[in-house]
Amino acid sequence: MPIYVITIEYTKPMPEVEAATPGHRAYLKQLFDEGRIVASGPFVPRTGGMLLFRAANAAEVAVVIEADPFQRLGVARYDVREWSPTFGAERLA
Repeated sequence: MPIYVITIEYTKPMPEVEAATPGHRAYLKQLFDEGRIVASGPFVPRTGGMLLFRAANAAEVAVVIEADPFQRLGVARYDVREWSPTFGAERLA
């Protein structure tokens, strides 16, 4: 299954981001438990974050993003790229 790199950039002040963070993290935890997220976490300093995500195609990724509380509340924008790892691919299988 393809892996997508999803970068998230905050577009609202931190108080709005922090208010949305518990719902965002609960949503990501559900996706992680389903085996769809390989890894996720915020950048340092906290200007956004990144997900390594398993999906059949970009359309599936778009559906997942639309349901993310950060997206629904308009506190972040997303960049999605399909990724083809060369070294370490076996560790992601």
